[in-house]
Amino acid sequence: MLHRLLDDNDVPEVHRNLVPLTLARLAGSACYRYTYPFVALIASGLDVSLGRMGVALAFAELAGLLSPLTGRLADHLGQRQAMAGGLASVALGATLAASAQHVVWLALALVVLSQSKVLFDLGLTTWIAEQVPYERRGRIVGLTETSWAGGLLIGVSTMGLITAATNWRIGYLTGAAAALVMATVVYRRVTPLPARHERPERAATGKIPRWGIAAVLSVTCLMGASQALFVTFGSWLEDTFGLGAVGLAAITVALGLGELFASLTSARNTDGWGKELSTAGGAALMVPTGLVLAVWHDQMAVGIVLLVIAILGFEFAIVSSLAIGSRLVPGSPARGVGAMIAAGTSGRAIVSVPATALYERSGFGWPAAMSALLACGTITGMLTLRRHLSGR
Repeated sequence: MLHRLLDDNDVPEVHRNLVPLTLARLAGSACYRYTYPFVALIASGLDVSLGRMGVALAFAELAGLLSPLTGRLADHLGQRQAMAGGLASVALGATLAASAQHVVWLALALVVLSQSKVLFDLGLTTWIAEQVPYERRGRIVGLTETSWAGGLLIGVSTMGLITAATNWRIGYLTGAAAALVMATVVYRRVTPLPARHERPERAATGKIPRWGIAAVLSVTCLMGASQALFVTFGSWLEDTFGLGAVGLAAITVALGLGELFASLTSARNTDGWGKELSTAGGAALMVPTGLVLAVWHDQMAVGIVLLVIAILGFEFAIVSSLAIGSRLVPGSPARGVGAMIAAGTSGRAIVSVPATALYERSGFGWPAAMSALLACGTITGMLTLRRHLSGR
């Protein structure tokens, strides 16, 4: 299916490795995304409150501020080593999380896991940027980003069913095993190639140009908007409707299908519609759904549909924004995307604590409203960026 969406002008190496690299990213995404739907179960297993888990998650997210440094590491290691080493380290982080006996240990494990996934993602970003021109890059990024949805749809759902049959520690270990297998596959398949479109040795200043500030702030708001939902929806479904591990796994299937549709839609249309407008459009879908969800979250069917639509809008927006990051820092796609990841991390970290605290105090309505407000910030930033670039 993915091959049919490729351009005939893409180099053979892109065609040959698109599927295995997408599957590799799926394994890393599954390990990373497993925590959020099952945060209440993990908190119970560690005998801590949801509020304390929110602090732990915020600490783990703040480690994403190291992403620009991870981008430098990715440039130094090279694409194959960054991708294979990143996945192997994801397996290590998931194993450490499985062994956690205290929330602090879990937070440290999640730091290892998240930054390892960043290392893989930056290696993949550089590989794409060097082989695919910017005007067609949105398509390839969108296709590989189906792994984010697949990580939830296939990976987290499978890990959730295993969790239901065993416990959350075995869930983490399952993801670790998959990541380790795919690290081996990536190392064996990917071969070094000469750069065709981005050359890091040219004008690699390591600095974000002034026009890029709007992109950075937009992604900060966008990731914060998604975090307000992701960090609370599992507890909302469990507390309000009594869903356990099996029910949460089923909901992740619906969310994963929505994200998959959004990624494929982005792959087909973002280059033609414009990357800034596409990002703003996805965020715009989050505003009304978040506001209605804030008011109408006590009906399970309606609430789940609204949640899926909101996540669909987010996924379309974030996938559309990634190609912008690949040229954010002149001469270094990895550093540019690393800066965007750091911005997104800041948004998630800032939102994690108030979102979980608001949920414990007042329920799911306030986090949903917070999500809608932050999405407005993304729309403003991307439209500002588009006006600036159009006037250049």
